[in-house]
Amino acid sequence: MTEPADPDRLRRWRLVLGGGDDGTGRALSEEDRGVDAVLSALYDEREESTRGGDRRGANLAASAPRVARWLGDIRRYFPGSVVQVMQRDAVDRLGLTRMLLEPELLSAVEPDVHLVGTLLSLNGVLPEETKETARTVVRTVVTQLEERLAERTRAAVRGALDRAARTQRPRAADIDWARTVHKNLRHYSPELKTIVPERLVGFGRRQHSVQREVILAVDQSGSMAESVVYSGLFGAVLASMRALSTKFVAFDTAVADLTEHLADPVDLLFGTQLGGGTDINRALAYCQGLIERPEQTLLVLISDLYEGGVREDLLRRVGELVGSGVQVVTLLALSDSGAPFYDHENAAALAELGVPAFACTPDLFPDLMAAAIRREDLARWSATAMAT
Repeated sequence: MTEPADPDRLRRWRLVLGGGDDGTGRALSEEDRGVDAVLSALYDEREESTRGGDRRGANLAASAPRVARWLGDIRRYFPGSVVQVMQRDAVDRLGLTRMLLEPELLSAVEPDVHLVGTLLSLNGVLPEETKETARTVVRTVVTQLEERLAERTRAAVRGALDRAARTQRPRAADIDWARTVHKNLRHYSPELKTIVPERLVGFGRRQHSVQREVILAVDQSGSMAESVVYSGLFGAVLASMRALSTKFVAFDTAVADLTEHLADPVDLLFGTQLGGGTDINRALAYCQGLIERPEQTLLVLISDLYEGGVREDLLRRVGELVGSGVQVVTLLALSDSGAPFYDHENAAALAELGVPAFACTPDLFPDLMAAAIRREDLARWSATAMAT
């Protein structure tokens, strides 16, 4: 005996299959017909049965009013996370970059990191009347990211710097009593009914001078768009800390020092130029010239390691940096987009030089910076962090 079909399951299949003669025999409600229409406009590539009809997806690109209505419809029918995916698909599948060049359409788009990356790649061709809208969109996303990540980053870095300054002969005002008690529990005196500390643990006097030099060298080739957005945000956050001297270097085949823009991450991001080739060695040569205290310098290279320059020169330069005492870390991606594409051969060669290369999510970056400041084994840290 055949079990009765689940109506909701048939509905979902009907929406997936699209079209009228789909074999489910399921009629759609008025709202479901609206959902079906916006899905068909983007994903249905079949020929329409009407005379002279083009592909349904192509119809979405027919006019700006049609695009504007479609953007409003998807926000009506789907949650924000799904809306962002559909917007990205519209840009990729239908070439709707035009909608990002018109203020009215751009203002209707749900802002997210991927949209910011697309806007940055179009920076050079944005019409004057769209630029202010584009900056507003980017500012919205940056503000959201700051609320999520900025204070966590500052707290993690401050904690690591304080621990790095810990001393075993602290001044009275600098004694860490909780750690001191923990370290001296075995020295409890029954007669005195108290702990007699033999080892004081505390922090050195707070330093107002720069304790670490941080250089972010960021690959701005087209495949690194999301990483550029997060790098710009973190660069601005690190630059806001007096204990760090932070520099931001963006590169493709040329090098752009954007350190002066770190006070405003939006200005920083619009200073990047997504696209083009990659010359990592040239970028590292520039960074090498910025280093004043090698043993106090952390150089974070954010790149997929596809080198367009001379590979041997790149590896030689990395070896020089490591040999001088610079702590070099390579992030193959700084994003939430899953496993990155990268040059495995160059990653392996860097690992042999003592430079770990791994991907990192934005949520893990504060902990990574703290581990790097404490000079932990970052290859081991990465393996543990990714496993949890």
